[in-house]
Amino acid sequence: MDSLLEHLERFSEVLAVSRTTHVRTWDPATVRRALQWAGYLRHIHRRFGRHTHIRKALERRLQNQWKQEGESAPALAPGLANFQALGHCDQLLSLRLLANPALGDAAFHCLLQQLFPGPGVPDAEEEELQGSLARFARCRTAAHMLRFHAYKENPVLQKDSLMRTQAELLLRRLQEVGEAEAERPGRLLSRLWERLPQNNFLKVMAAALLLPPASPRLQEEELGVGSPRTPGDGGQELIRWLLGKSDVVVAFCRNLPAEVLTSVAGRHPELSPVYLGLLTNWGRQLHYDLLKGLWIGTEPQDVPWEELLSRFQSLCQAPPPLKDEVLTALKSYKAQDGDFEVPGLSIWTDLLLALDSLV
Repeated sequence: MDSLLEHLERFSEVLAVSRTTHVRTWDPATVRRALQWAGYLRHIHRRFGRHTHIRKALERRLQNQWKQEGESAPALAPGLANFQALGHCDQLLSLRLLANPALGDAAFHCLLQQLFPGPGVPDAEEEELQGSLARFARCRTAAHMLRFHAYKENPVLQKDSLMRTQAELLLRRLQEVGEAEAERPGRLLSRLWERLPQNNFLKVMAAALLLPPASPRLQEEELGVGSPRTPGDGGQELIRWLLGKSDVVVAFCRNLPAEVLTSVAGRHPELSPVYLGLLTNWGRQLHYDLLKGLWIGTEPQDVPWEELLSRFQSLCQAPPPLKDEVLTALKSYKAQDGDFEVPGLSIWTDLLLALDSLV
């Protein structure tokens, strides 16, 4: 029992520090130790929570300890009011660290990796923690919930609440670090791209770019009156970084589904000419095989005709002006090739013919 009380006292101190600027001295190892500590207390709660006599004895000892400490140990009070709170230590610590802009980049990266490790099979405790964080992000305020109506048209956010949570955390972090230093958002994104599972990070970026913008009133509620503002929000920082990284934008446009890219291009017009340019280059890599009667590539990495058509079809189903821009470009490419109407001579002719037949 004395060992448990000592663990609780030390963790209470960690919780108190997690909301202060002192976390700027934390390194990844400190974050991991703090989460392990929280996990130990969660284990204590799970182990003794169903044993009525043991639980009551622990509660009496804990309550007596809190009463004895009183105001001399204020760190015990915030968030740890009873034995039941031990089952949520990891959630409480994680949320406080995620909301603290003083946490350094390396420690923040470690925290994200611990909370959202990417593809794999998490154990039951990891799934519960991630689910709790997702519920927290969805239920912060009633006004925040109203924004989720826009997710019905979002193929990324609609299917994955955890992805939505990650996207919100990413944008919030970008805005926080941007307030401290203009160049930090780009450095943060570059480090995340290098260290996190890239396929998962591509999906998180797309989800972030498709989040509905917060109203000025909601931003004031979340940031607090008098909080510093940054000229651009996290989404603008993200799209600026994405367009400045040729390898990342190619992976973004190549690996994400067609409907997702169409949604992002419709939301962020600065991406549409880049995406269209990549599609154009990929189309020019294909040649017509007379024997097969198909447009095929010469290299394994070449985009197949079916995928190219699917991506153009998705763009042509978008509302103006995106749809009009794409059709204008295709007709221009067709004219440059000789404005043929016969299949097999120009890939742009064949794309237009195929698109017309799908309408």
